[in-house]
Amino acid sequence: MRKFIVAGNWKMNTTPKSGKQLVKDVLKKTKPENVKVIFGPPFTHLLQTQKQLKGHKGFFAAAQNMHQEDRGAYTGEISVEMLEDIGAKFVIIGHSERRLYFKETNALLLAKTKKAILHNRKVIFCCGEPLAVREKGTHFQYVMRQLSATIFKLSPEEFKQVIIAYEPIWAIGTGRTASPEQAQDMHFAIRAAIKKKMNEDLASGTSILYGGSVKPSNALEIFKQPDVDGGLVGGASLHADDFVAIIEAAKKTDRGR
Repeated sequence: MRKFIVAGNWKMNTTPKSGKQLVKDVLKKTKPENVKVIFGPPFTHLLQTQKQLKGHKGFFAAAQNMHQEDRGAYTGEISVEMLEDIGAKFVIIGHSERRLYFKETNALLLAKTKKAILHNRKVIFCCGEPLAVREKGTHFQYVMRQLSATIFKLSPEEFKQVIIAYEPIWAIGTGRTASPEQAQDMHFAIRAAIKKKMNEDLASGTSILYGGSVKPSNALEIFKQPDVDGGLVGGASLHADDFVAIIEAAKKTDRGR
């Protein structure tokens, strides 16, 4: 049975001091119960976050990125062995900002994903379309091409380590909002594609998160959709009360995994 997950991607925000306080506040205000809660801080305080979560059941830390090689002359990069050593079980790969600003290709994202899985990390793999694609009406084909060139090349055994996060890029920080029905339509299509490319068990067991400006005001309606298994939260994850409200919305659904 698939897990319901609320993951916070802090991006290039917070300092070690403010990040520590943010985690402390969330831990004080909520317990995950039937929901996995993941914090994705910057690398400067990933180890600190991991230590804070020790003994707190249901809370986990995630890296925002990683390099595809184990080690070497890659100044400024972070290896999967480093993530292993500090105990971070999750890593976000393929975020739209990594694709756009850092020109990460599908081939590179597949290499990173394979390396993470080889080292027993869980991958939160992002996909999603920009506004121009959505307006042309080719968003389903666009996302399927992203998946076909990356995680659909994994073996079924490797695929078990993947969580998918659908990001409608056009609804992130633009003032536009994707409706719960739009989210469900894409999640349903992704799950159907998993069934076709992999098998029915993986399709029903893979968590698919929604990553398009999840907020306390829209979280519950989005999370009620039958193929939405939680959210990858951006800006709202930087405020303890907002993030806690989103976690509580996830807990209120009748689909607690």
